[in-house]
Amino acid sequence: MVWKIILTFAGVKKEMDLERYTLAVCEIARRAGEYIKGEREKFSLESVERKHAHDYVSYVDKGSERLIVSALRELLPEAGFITEEQTAQRGQSPLCWVVDPLDGTTNFIHRYAPYAVSIALMEGREILIGVVYEICSDECFYAWKGGGAYVDGKPLHVSSQKIQDALLCLQLPYNSDAYKPTIKRLIDTFYGNVGSIRMCGSAAMALCYVAAGRLDGYAEQYIGQWDYMAGSLIVMEAGGMVTDYSGSIDFTQGNSVVATNGIIQNDLLEVVCRFISKDNR
Repeated sequence: MVWKIILTFAGVKKEMDLERYTLAVCEIARRAGEYIKGEREKFSLESVERKHAHDYVSYVDKGSERLIVSALRELLPEAGFITEEQTAQRGQSPLCWVVDPLDGTTNFIHRYAPYAVSIALMEGREILIGVVYEICSDECFYAWKGGGAYVDGKPLHVSSQKIQDALLCLQLPYNSDAYKPTIKRLIDTFYGNVGSIRMCGSAAMALCYVAAGRLDGYAEQYIGQWDYMAGSLIVMEAGGMVTDYSGSIDFTQGNSVVATNGIIQNDLLEVVCRFISKDNR
């Protein structure tokens, strides 16, 4: 089935074949991944810059972003951008690419998998396309609105685990001072009461692993839109559920994500909502 939407630009209607655009974005993500893989072989720690405490960036992030932005501009000139390294601007278009050129930079620096390229297309607050390419495993996860979720052409579906057997990913964002009380309580609540807990170092990949049934749930706060936008669509199209920490399904403008197989969503939200004040959501 061909999934198409009708968009209006400056009063002119345009038909978009979401599947075709998604597959084109997959190729762009793979090209960026090849660039990152090549640079990793000659990468030096002296190239690393510190954006904030424990939050790193390098010329590789910036080079990947320039490559992606240039290719996306050719693919869909009408769209604006939200990018982690801010090499492009949003503009006035209702369409916007949300780009993380290297999600998991700290992992990349330490040669520790996973790290990925993440690209989403939004119309307003709605996610139309999500693509995440994991460089170390050479896996491309992708979805388009209403079209299902896939990894390298194979359909994805979330797991059916209940909370007592769930494998959870509880990440550690860079804002350690603000998040430390929350993560301590989350671990204290779930450690020993679920299957196990992991931290993978990449929000985009945590979401894709939920979509693939490799993880059953994931929660993180103080992250950027570029970290979670593409992966969130992939989870939802794989049959899972995504909200913010308050439990709202209107999560795209916030900085928190709870993503699960749907079965354990309330289990995570009950704990998260218990400990997160309204001021910190």
